[in-house]
Amino acid sequence: MERPAAPTPDDPIHPLEKDFSTEEDFLQPVVEPRFEGDRLQPIHPTYPAAAASAPFGTRSHDRPLAPGLYLVATPIGNLEDITLRALRVLRSVDRIACEDTRQTSKLLGHFGIRTPTVSYHAHNENSRASELIDALKAGGRIAVVSDAGMPGIADPGATIAAEAIAAGVTVFPIPGANAALSALIASGLNAERFTFHGFLPSKEGQRRSTLEALAQARAAHSSPLRHAIDATPTTHIFYETPHRILDALADIVATFGPHHRIALARELTKLHEEFLRGTAADLLASLRARPSIRGEMVLLIDDAPAIAASDPNTKPITLAEEVATLIRTESLSEKDALKRVAKSRSISKSEAYRELQRSPSHKR
Repeated sequence: MERPAAPTPDDPIHPLEKDFSTEEDFLQPVVEPRFEGDRLQPIHPTYPAAAASAPFGTRSHDRPLAPGLYLVATPIGNLEDITLRALRVLRSVDRIACEDTRQTSKLLGHFGIRTPTVSYHAHNENSRASELIDALKAGGRIAVVSDAGMPGIADPGATIAAEAIAAGVTVFPIPGANAALSALIASGLNAERFTFHGFLPSKEGQRRSTLEALAQARAAHSSPLRHAIDATPTTHIFYETPHRILDALADIVATFGPHHRIALARELTKLHEEFLRGTAADLLASLRARPSIRGEMVLLIDDAPAIAASDPNTKPITLAEEVATLIRTESLSEKDALKRVAKSRSISKSEAYRELQRSPSHKR
């Protein structure tokens, strides 16, 4: 088959049409066979000097990108997670809208990218989006990046994407690193069905209400009808900060029970990356024993019933045991622990108190 004529340098390249031939030509070694007498000597391929000296993704004959909005994923901690396509886009666009220009300048400087930047963050998202949309409608090529990960996932990006689509501007996703998905696939929890909730609310009441709603939904889905339709549990994914993680884990213990299975991913892709997997009470005790807690975290909650309650050979967790766990792990008074358990079990405090008094293990 005859090879089609190569496009001219002035033809814009559509980002979904990979220029494999040009890429291969750029990285293809220069083969120089040599003869000595009548024998062909072994070939030792060499690469063009331009390929060795130029940064990845830069070529003097690169064609310009198609006009549009580019949502570009950036590393979440390890610079090796940047993609070749992301580098090419960041070099080729007219400007880069950044959540924090100072943070992005470090990334761009590392890879020798000199594209102009402009701020685009939570405090100016609406006003800046209008300005950027005007440039896009005029045929501009603009990339949006967050400090780390995918734009629009718990970071600015969704607003301008929606406005660009409404204005008839093409939006291109440039995939890459994402903390939520990275944590999920290595958590050991179900990855077939999951829900990403962003950050847990910072206020205690709102955080507890969010967790209680999930616990109540899980209880409702445990009905025979739910299992007849679909028995696949859902993994709930949250982002959380170091200074709030202990309170969040304590609320999970109170809401879902101390034996509920969870996972915690910390410092993903970085030098001190860590996964904690186990029961809510175990993880809470483990973190409480540390002198300090650092690093951004991903919290994953299993939607399946607690192992201790689902094992037919294991007795269900009693109210007295749950109260005792809260007293031990959170240093609560019996009254406060009982109040929490009563709320998580949707029973009155007086009913919980009577059940506690009837328990053989309760010390009177």
